[in-house]
Amino acid sequence: MSGTELATTLFATLPRSDQRRKGEEYIRGLLATKGRKSIRNMAAPVGGSAREQSLHHFVSNSTWHWMPVRRALARYVVRSALPEAYVVHTMVIPKAGGNSVGVYRCYVPQFGQIRGVQRAVGVWAAAQATSVPVNWRLHIPQDWLENGIRRRQAAIPDDVREETPEESAAAALLATRDWGLPARPAVLDARGMDVPALVRRLRSAGVPYLVRIDGVLRLAPADPARFGRGVAEALPARQIMAAAGLLRRPVVWRDHGPGHALRTAPVATVRVRGTGRAAGPRGTDDLLLLGVGDGGRPWPAELWLTDLTEAGPVALLRLSRLLDRVERDFRDISERVGIRDYAGRSYCGWHRHTTLASAAHALAALGGMDEGRFRAEENLRQAS
Repeated sequence: MSGTELATTLFATLPRSDQRRKGEEYIRGLLATKGRKSIRNMAAPVGGSAREQSLHHFVSNSTWHWMPVRRALARYVVRSALPEAYVVHTMVIPKAGGNSVGVYRCYVPQFGQIRGVQRAVGVWAAAQATSVPVNWRLHIPQDWLENGIRRRQAAIPDDVREETPEESAAAALLATRDWGLPARPAVLDARGMDVPALVRRLRSAGVPYLVRIDGVLRLAPADPARFGRGVAEALPARQIMAAAGLLRRPVVWRDHGPGHALRTAPVATVRVRGTGRAAGPRGTDDLLLLGVGDGGRPWPAELWLTDLTEAGPVALLRLSRLLDRVERDFRDISERVGIRDYAGRSYCGWHRHTTLASAAHALAALGGMDEGRFRAEENLRQAS
């Protein structure tokens, strides 16, 4: 599918032809512009300051809503590459100033320092071959919500409130439930989250899950006799899996690097039950604790919790590696098309930009479109 064809699909809900045209121009700009995808840089080759004002208004001050466009994008993505899971991935956006919507200062481990950032969670339709973001949820700190001036300037809707990480993850996932997408498990790294609260939200919505957890989460072995106990006493997940070391079996999987190398990892599963706040709605539902090894680290290197109790270790390991697929595609495609480059103050502008950048990602990932091809296509379009 060409950029024009995808734009026609995505912007069918926009009532005005000029909005549809600008949407297509914006996606082309994201793909064809080298370096930072600021509106000024995207507008320079196709009209300069007049075009810059037009694109800025289209993204930051226009009236079109992004959710119908995201729904159309998601439907296009699942038709093109049937997903195996919906992966929730956190995006951290460094910010030098304090005016961008939702920016706040905190310690960021990947940068090793305290700095200003925006945070958002994305929902990605992911398969082994590729992944595409289809929905986003921007974190808005409480001090932004309580400051009437900042809230009005950023046009933050009245129904937006501060959310915990697990609330944001679940809300971003569940917002797609009425889009007509195929049912798939949710996969996410839930370390540092309130896992029991997250699990309760997903289970109540009927969403199967595979979540990476911290080793301190307390669970009860479904078969306590295997651990030399007469009752199902709650234990830290790491302790349960350490005691199950003899159950490890090698599993072969293919990584998502450039060479798609075959790798082998020791894997073990143990049936467990949540206890107290970690229990399911009925308190007795079996879950599966998955341990994954790494030859250079103590066993287990990773711990995962899932309600996919009938899935085998091979299938669960493949699902867990979809996090790597998303992280690679975020780095190699999303960042290249400017997913983090919105510089405006508007809450709606941020959502419109990330929606259009997600569409550009879809074209690059599914349509084989690269920057050179889009520059050539744009040159032909202008010449005609």
